[in-house]
Amino acid sequence: MSGKTLEYLPEGRSLELSKQLLVGAIDIHVHAGPHLPSSPRRVDPFEAATQARDAGMRAIVYMDVFEMSTGTAWLVSQVVKDFPVFGGLILNTVYGGMNARAVRTALYYGSGAQYISFGTHSTYYQASHEGHMVNGVFKPLGDLYPKFRDQELSRAIRIPVDDRPGPELDEILTMIGEKPEVYLRTGHVSNQEAVRLIELAKEYGIRQVVVAGAVTKNMTIEEQQVAASAGAFIEHTFAALTHTTPIPKTHYYVEKEYVSIDEGMSGGPAGGVRRVAEQIRAVGAEHCILSSDLGVYTLPTPLEGLREFIACLLDLGITTDEIEQMVAVNPAQLLPLN
Repeated sequence: MSGKTLEYLPEGRSLELSKQLLVGAIDIHVHAGPHLPSSPRRVDPFEAATQARDAGMRAIVYMDVFEMSTGTAWLVSQVVKDFPVFGGLILNTVYGGMNARAVRTALYYGSGAQYISFGTHSTYYQASHEGHMVNGVFKPLGDLYPKFRDQELSRAIRIPVDDRPGPELDEILTMIGEKPEVYLRTGHVSNQEAVRLIELAKEYGIRQVVVAGAVTKNMTIEEQQVAASAGAFIEHTFAALTHTTPIPKTHYYVEKEYVSIDEGMSGGPAGGVRRVAEQIRAVGAEHCILSSDLGVYTLPTPLEGLREFIACLLDLGITTDEIEQMVAVNPAQLLPLN
């Protein structure tokens, strides 16, 4: 941690204040249906946009692990007027993993991609860590199910840490670099791969990089500081800190035998919101973004979840100026807003 210590339960906190801090806020991580029947949604995309607009938020960004959300954003923009919504593409195995054609299409389909993410469940790092406890011993899905190994792990994204990008990755990074309004999300890669993507982004002229919350929660403060000093935003998501992390879910796979706990990483949110507050203090609010990562039916709406995240951080002594920096000022740098 830095020399600052957390001032717990400062004066002036209130429900009203947490609502006021939503005014002008931007949530860059909204999972608002559709989804699998085994993982129902809390809100649909129109409801998410309407609720955000009515609360005074400035914009939201849709994420979808199955489809490019650029079509969703376009549709919502036709119905929910005077409220900016954005979409993008997550390179999961539904698109074959590292797929330059999918990226090229997403950049122009519907509203046009605002971000390109290098996978969530379909990074090799993520997928190789997912598994079950068998007789008290953790077994990766790739060991338990040859089909998973052959059809998922074989297509999962890996970022070369020590080698040059292959042709597909080179083409993808080139396309992002040619679109200054598009930002790169690391996806659920390893810490080392995330750092490498930040380096490559500079080389390819990519304007903005967001270290995905799934990577952030695995990083030390020192690693976050390195990423931030290289110009990346560090994302903190509320969903990773909630009561649902120990509950097995089908986040991505249709096959129920592939169900995992907390996306295969851990059985609970180590450190919780307090650890996030400590990281924000050490790294600096100017380098961080708060988002909800919400949409699942067992949790609050994205709007309410973002408010709860704000309220928790206020209780831990994060100031209103720091909150505004992380929910309004920083995410606005990623989006073409007036």
